[in-house]
Amino acid sequence: MIGRLNHVAIAVPDLEAACAQYRGALGANVGEPQDEPDHGVTVVFIELPNTKIEFLYPLGDNSPIAGFLEKNPAGGIHHICYEVEDIEVARDKLLAEGARVLGDIKIGAHNKPVLFLHPKDFNGCLVELEQV
Repeated sequence: MIGRLNHVAIAVPDLEAACAQYRGALGANVGEPQDEPDHGVTVVFIELPNTKIEFLYPLGDNSPIAGFLEKNPAGGIHHICYEVEDIEVARDKLLAEGARVLGDIKIGAHNKPVLFLHPKDFNGCLVELEQV
């Protein structure tokens, strides 16, 4: 059901410093910050030949990333995102298998439908699915 790895998301306490580090030390192609108010984050994508890295930074006081950074002040991996052909079919199959879907299908940073799966159902890892 899952396709390729779309991105690995890293919550960062200082977005500018993280971008500068990847741009300078690693020579990465770093995109521009993009506010995602529906998700409470500002994101920056780093393009790699085989996938992307997504920096997550809190946007507003109710950002879920703010809570993550309180527990992990240095930042850290927040989630991984896999591509799926049909997000509704994937959701229904996962629910039938007993997986917990967090919230409803929303439009993500790539303007495509996304949903999240409970980390306790996937070896402690928050999983995002994105329809391609």
